[in-house]
Amino acid sequence: MRSELVAVAVDCLDAERCAGFWCAALGAEVLGRWRDAHEVEYVQIGTGSGPLLLFQPVPERKAGKNRLHLDVAPVTGSQEAEVERLVGLGATRVSDEPELPWVVLTDPEGNEFCVLPPRSDGSDQPE
Repeated sequence: MRSELVAVAVDCLDAERCAGFWCAALGAEVLGRWRDAHEVEYVQIGTGSGPLLLFQPVPERKAGKNRLHLDVAPVTGSQEAEVERLVGLGATRVSDEPELPWVVLTDPEGNEFCVLPPRSDGSDQPE
């Protein structure tokens, strides 16, 4: 027996705003909206492959560093061009250390994520 990863849930103040940013960043689309028993509305996005991102509204702002974060890599173009595109969509550059192969950004609500170099060999491992 085993489990399957079906979604990554992201706490946020504004689920629509976060979903909009990540749809633009990943070329994803909103796949559904639903309400729980407390009438909280969740927004689910995806690309048709891989796990979904589920944005769930919470009343508190983000505090401290994420314990789990997303790693993304450009499908085409350079890492720096992708960083600039994501910043143009509303991300903020947090860290860009020359000795590390990733650039740390935050989404519009402050959730950290890393932009890796393009995956030239199709691997999922950081270079």
